[in-house]
Amino acid sequence: MIEQNEEKVEMKRALSLFDGTMLVAGSMIGSGIFIVSSDIVRNVGSAGWLILIWAITGLITIIAGLSFGELASMFPGAGGQYVYLRAAYGRLVAFLFGWAFFMVIQAGSIAAVGIAFSKFASYIFPSVSESSLFLSIGSLEISGAEILAIASIIFLTWLNSKGVKEGKVLQSVLTMVKILSLGGLIVLGLTIGFNSQVWDANWALAWFKIQWNEGNMVMPFTEGAFWGGFVAAMVGSIFASDAWNGVTFVGEEIKNPERNIALSLVYGTLIVTVLYIAINLMYMATLTMPEIAFAEYDRVAIASSQKILGSFGTLVIAVMVMISTFGCNNGMILSGARVYYSMAKDGLFFQKVSLLNKNGVPAWGLWLQCAWACILCLTGRFSDLLDYIIFAVLIFYALTVLAVIILRKKHPEIERPYKTIGYPVLPLIYVFVALAIGVGLLIYKPTYTWPGLIIILLGIPIYYMWKNQKGVI
Repeated sequence: MIEQNEEKVEMKRALSLFDGTMLVAGSMIGSGIFIVSSDIVRNVGSAGWLILIWAITGLITIIAGLSFGELASMFPGAGGQYVYLRAAYGRLVAFLFGWAFFMVIQAGSIAAVGIAFSKFASYIFPSVSESSLFLSIGSLEISGAEILAIASIIFLTWLNSKGVKEGKVLQSVLTMVKILSLGGLIVLGLTIGFNSQVWDANWALAWFKIQWNEGNMVMPFTEGAFWGGFVAAMVGSIFASDAWNGVTFVGEEIKNPERNIALSLVYGTLIVTVLYIAINLMYMATLTMPEIAFAEYDRVAIASSQKILGSFGTLVIAVMVMISTFGCNNGMILSGARVYYSMAKDGLFFQKVSLLNKNGVPAWGLWLQCAWACILCLTGRFSDLLDYIIFAVLIFYALTVLAVIILRKKHPEIERPYKTIGYPVLPLIYVFVALAIGVGLLIYKPTYTWPGLIIILLGIPIYYMWKNQKGVI
């Protein structure tokens, strides 16, 4: 599967500003926006808080994108966030990011999105449902959904091993389809599907701190319980808005990277934020708050689409989510291997991962990422992976945004074609919000966040082992 040339092969600058923007937006739009609003409403209860959570998530994502833009203009090569952390904090912190990225963040996201792809595919192909047993070996049971998720990950890895141009074409096409189909659904929901009675009822208690029970009755929150629910609700919205930083990993393949990476981050995150807020407004124009909170299997998009299009709505959303998750995974698979490539060039990962195949892509990193993501498909549930991912992501996002301030002082001599807007206030706001959510997760969702922290810390002895071996293992 992996070909290695004796001659020197270099990465190709084949990605334009449009391609970069489509990579950002396409990697962000996966399955989350079709599902997680149910969990958010169960946690915070009312319309105003639902929209506020999506707005806060969008705002901090855009702020982070602005900060990453400055770092990308300073270090426009492959590796992105790993390179920025190395410059600001040294090789240990950078390695811990790369370790968590491989073990949890990227491979876990790929596995989670692959499983989501299968869940919605089962609406059309029942044989690939989670209840359809494909293979049983002792206590290990493999469902049709897991097989389909693995098959999709392998196919996309193979496609991206053929070259960055192949991956970018698929990414751009699928992202445009996603944006247009989401836009069409929003327009339909806010016009022919608009229910004024439902809309008015939802906004009548817009800022009440309430909780829905299964009997559709409401009971008041205590302040402590509400803010715990608010923090828990942020997990879903942040997950649905994650993976926007993938464009920084492919910096060596972006044309005019000093300019285009920063613009891709701003345009991509802004497009997705507007879409996400609009689609949640569409949910509230078609569904009552209890209907959002208790949509079957949390598939709020299907419940809303059924109100607009009848039974045909289920098929429409299933196809949309399949396209969305397929494109999301393509973007993450394309970009992720570039981090391992940069680590390997530093002697902190398997040496073969530092090699490019004849198509100028890090094929060893692609297939290693593929293998681990496939294993996670068999061992982790979607909600478990989501919690692991978000905690690790927040820690390293906060450190990376803070790196903008550190590097201004540590390396003022480095040229910065783009500088962070609102410096240093906006970066500090992001760091504060990210750390506050992270602490809240440790308090209110310790079952999964503490193991995520342990995984990061386990990287410390691994780092020294690799450093002593000089990457030869």
